[in-house]
Amino acid sequence: METTTQQQPMGWLRRWLHDVPAFFVHPVEIFRNYKRSDLTPDLLAGVTVAFVMLPQAIAYALIAELPPQTGLYAAIVASIIGALWGSSWHLHTGPTNAASLLVLSTLAPVLVAGSAEYVAAAALMAFLVGILRLLMGLARLGALVNFVADSVIVGFTAGAGILIGVNQLRHLLRLPIPSSPVFLETLWDIVRQLPQTHLLSVGLGVLTIVLIVGMKRFTPKLPATLISIIVISGLVAIFRIDQQGVIVLGELPRTLPPFNPPTFDYALIREIITGVLAVSLIGLIEAMSIARSIAAQSGQRLDSDQEFVGQGLANIATGLFSGLPTSGSFTRSAINFSADGKTPLAVVFSGLFVLMMMLVFAPFAAFLPRTALAGIILVTAYNMINRAEMRRIQKISLGDTVIMYGTLLATLLLPLEFAVLTGILIAFGRYIARSSTPEVLSVVPDGGFEHLRYQPTKPVCPQLAVVTIGGSLYFGATSHVEEEIRANMLAHPEQNYLLLRMHRINWCDVSGVNMLETLLRLYQKRGGGIFLTGVRRDVLDKLRASGFLDKLGEGHVLPQERAIYHIFHKILDPAHCIYHCPVRVWNECQTLPKAACGCALPPMKTTVAIESISAESLHTQLESPDSPLIYDVRESAEFTQGHIEHAHLLPLPDILANKTPDWNGKTVVLACRTGRRSARAAQAIYDQSGRHVQILDGGMFAWEAAGLAEVIE
Repeated sequence: METTTQQQPMGWLRRWLHDVPAFFVHPVEIFRNYKRSDLTPDLLAGVTVAFVMLPQAIAYALIAELPPQTGLYAAIVASIIGALWGSSWHLHTGPTNAASLLVLSTLAPVLVAGSAEYVAAAALMAFLVGILRLLMGLARLGALVNFVADSVIVGFTAGAGILIGVNQLRHLLRLPIPSSPVFLETLWDIVRQLPQTHLLSVGLGVLTIVLIVGMKRFTPKLPATLISIIVISGLVAIFRIDQQGVIVLGELPRTLPPFNPPTFDYALIREIITGVLAVSLIGLIEAMSIARSIAAQSGQRLDSDQEFVGQGLANIATGLFSGLPTSGSFTRSAINFSADGKTPLAVVFSGLFVLMMMLVFAPFAAFLPRTALAGIILVTAYNMINRAEMRRIQKISLGDTVIMYGTLLATLLLPLEFAVLTGILIAFGRYIARSSTPEVLSVVPDGGFEHLRYQPTKPVCPQLAVVTIGGSLYFGATSHVEEEIRANMLAHPEQNYLLLRMHRINWCDVSGVNMLETLLRLYQKRGGGIFLTGVRRDVLDKLRASGFLDKLGEGHVLPQERAIYHIFHKILDPAHCIYHCPVRVWNECQTLPKAACGCALPPMKTTVAIESISAESLHTQLESPDSPLIYDVRESAEFTQGHIEHAHLLPLPDILANKTPDWNGKTVVLACRTGRRSARAAQAIYDQSGRHVQILDGGMFAWEAAGLAEVIE
């Protein structure tokens, strides 16, 4: 046993070590399976995306208060590495709004924005983010992104859009306001400085916005952002507007991304580690959400662990080549897919094309006004607020709506890294609250007796409670489930039996087993018990291993389609159904007679050994001269529907009232529907006279099953 326990973790470790190299040789698989026919569409898609990526990379670097070339370096390196080592065919990795804003909110409080230390810290952040994502991928934690609610992402993205927009207003208006990630502080500074607005800068920025919006509406196939940049830069160059107070970008360096490994300042790492975690998590969620949405259209099967590795390596590379943290871009990924990119090489080509464009057109950036880039970013920030999705969430779920707006407000009012965690904690708290309070519903049959449903206005069976549990029996939920069932017991004190429908329970831990044992003791004290139905195999295995099934008893785990039938005919007290129950809940109740009984019913359990006789043996004895006397203890209506020939009607209430005839020492056999009323009658006869009588084993059900004749009156 000890050897097996030691081998299992070693086996897991061997499998993990065997699988790790596969993550890093992914590019080999891409090139091995590449088709020559895919080259032309991949090149065209790469060119199309490059026209969008060039201005975006500059704009996103400026959101983070980094030099424009930082965004370009990250765009080039991350797109190539992310495509080759990622899982998605179409996901485009590079600078994004959310990542840039998180960089600003993390670094601005500790370093001077735009300084050499600030730029180096951004590269360090990218490297650390990459290491963290890579480790998560190698540890096969890709499924973790599924536990972050979409409402968190929608709320965060909307809040980030508002933050970005407010931050860019100072550039659009050319106001002397320092960069700050604090929303209210920036907004108040803008209001105070409004009289210093530079109208010419505002005009160029607004013209940029009008050009982009107009072209996207009337000529959507053209690269609106790139064209607007060319037009505005041309106006500045021709009319020398840069000499009239308009701030321009300045010439970009015409070099390859420089290899510059980050310096590990451990004091700085301690200050930015929360932001690193936030960038890592949000970026992975962002990337996987985009990849999944496009894969749903392309039909591709994604490997989230491989995508984590790709995102990790892309950020490590950008950290080594003077970039900033990156993630998946929805805009560029969607353009890549719509432009008919076939393989990840389309994304690789886009990075190479941006490199070529940067080397060729870098001098022309000297005439690009900062206000025009602010206009571009404002359009992007506006589009980040997914109003249609927000309206849809509001219609679907109040809980998701609270999470969405809670995350949005936290994004505006809290440090950004804590805002992300706040949204995740709200969503996680909601999940815990819902999973710890599963539905515990008392159910009864519908009108056609086909399904059991929660129908609180309908009467319930006085003897049997049927309860559906709508969630797992884990430590967080057991208290709620037990309280609900105890409340049902108090409301229906005569229900001595409980049928638990467990088809919706996919997990049961030790706390769940202990709760079931507590309920079992409670019902056994009442003289009844518990039955289970719909138990899944893994849950059943846990109940068996814990010893609970031994305590429950044999035959107490029933198939769903026969559970009620079995309990009704084998367990419940038919005398109670006939003489004391005023309702007909089950399908099996519908043909039962209802009769008044002037005496109290004694307990079903007998204190004397009851001798039974089989239907076949009784039939044989009836053919002999010394045949026994047969008394049917059912009601008259049941008796007339079919009884044994020569049987006499002697209803149970008559026996309980001591109205039994004189049998002159003859053998007496009592018969009923299933044998349970006969056993109770036999006990009553013994209590009254000390006389032993026999009962028909299985009652008339057994007689009919044996194919023996009945008399119908």
